[in-house]
Amino acid sequence: MADQKQKPQILHTEMVAESRLFKVESVHLKFSNGVERVYERMRNSGRGAVMLVPMLDENTLLLISEYSAGTHSYELGFPKGLIDPGEDAFEAGNRELMEEIGYGAHTLTPLKQVSLAPGYFGSRMDILLAQDLYPEWREGDEPEPLEVVPWPLDQLEELMARPDFNEARSICGLLLLQNWLKNKE
Repeated sequence: MADQKQKPQILHTEMVAESRLFKVESVHLKFSNGVERVYERMRNSGRGAVMLVPMLDENTLLLISEYSAGTHSYELGFPKGLIDPGEDAFEAGNRELMEEIGYGAHTLTPLKQVSLAPGYFGSRMDILLAQDLYPEWREGDEPEPLEVVPWPLDQLEELMARPDFNEARSICGLLLLQNWLKNKE
């Protein structure tokens, strides 16, 4: 098992780049076989993130269309955001739902905690199923209103075929939902 291996010894870390959003550090490591390497990684803010898979009813998902600066395009996906200080994943999840789709959830079910590119990022994201929704809107930090897109569960193949539904975390959320629904039967 990977968790039984001896972790490399951290000999030295140093901040090598910083922007308004990101901090990159250099990590000098020594492995158990004596080999030394220098890696770069994004410094973890420690806040964590949350993504919601909201179900308006038993047959309808709610997605958002949101501008993504990395691809300079509008992408279809699930609501998500950072966990604010003092919040847990459930509180942050409900807040993000209200800010991004105008609903809160009476029921939040953990589907899985995932990492994104663990070779470079230490952050984790909790993926939660949001059910028993109720209307409630809160002001968020989005620069423009997000388009909320209802999507029928019986058209998931069509969703997967869309060129604007390609973000890995949203695809992961969809697959986790399908597995959850299958195990619920």
